[in-house]
Amino acid sequence: MIDCRLLIDPPACGAWNMAVDDVLLAWAAETGGCAWRFYQWDEPTLSLGYFQPYEDRQRHRPSRSCPVVRRATGGGAIVHDAELTYSLAVPSGSPLANRRLDLYRTVHLTLIEVFAARGISASLCEGVERGSAATKPFLCFERRSPGDVLVGTHKIAGSAQRRRRGAVLQHGSVLVERSVAAPELPGLNDLTAAPIREETLVGLWLPTVGRRLGWRFIEQPLTQVERLLAGNLAETQYGSALWNQRREGGPRGANSF
Repeated sequence: MIDCRLLIDPPACGAWNMAVDDVLLAWAAETGGCAWRFYQWDEPTLSLGYFQPYEDRQRHRPSRSCPVVRRATGGGAIVHDAELTYSLAVPSGSPLANRRLDLYRTVHLTLIEVFAARGISASLCEGVERGSAATKPFLCFERRSPGDVLVGTHKIAGSAQRRRRGAVLQHGSVLVERSVAAPELPGLNDLTAAPIREETLVGLWLPTVGRRLGWRFIEQPLTQVERLLAGNLAETQYGSALWNQRREGGPRGANSF
């Protein structure tokens, strides 16, 4: 068994949530350790993929009043509301970091196992992602890519990665219920007869992930120094208009489904 740092955080704003993921990515690179984090959002928030033009948010009327934050990972926009977000940071020397798709599939298979234990049939999306960025739907959960978690034909979970600083950050979202800011997207509880709360999902998912990856979770919240670093990043980067309203572009390594 390998020790893995665990953080289960209260709801927070988009800039803080993205900044903490950035701090954990740096921590994994510096220490060679792994970190797993669960978190939510203190209000419905739209996160744009790293390469999405800011102006594209006007394509989605229901979320126009939501605050916006730009992720460090690529992919489509996500409305974070009635959902559970996770992040995973592993050093680049870890076997888990070697193949992008393998890490997606491994994590998503643990979620499918949790669903199956509750009598919910889910599967991985297979096939090859098609279409250019300009022709893909604006919302991530209206796209279909290899490794997405599907309940029937509906996408319930997807993940994205960023590789830099000697480590890999993977974060993803699990739709739990339909949001008024994204009414076209049903959540897990809208599709099944066995409703599940976010905290229940956390309690079921952690031991399954631990068994699959050979991890022993050790709760270790942010240190005071890390909180200061995250606060600075939240203010100067993830909370800034320069970052969030940039038109497009970014370095190699911002990969997603």
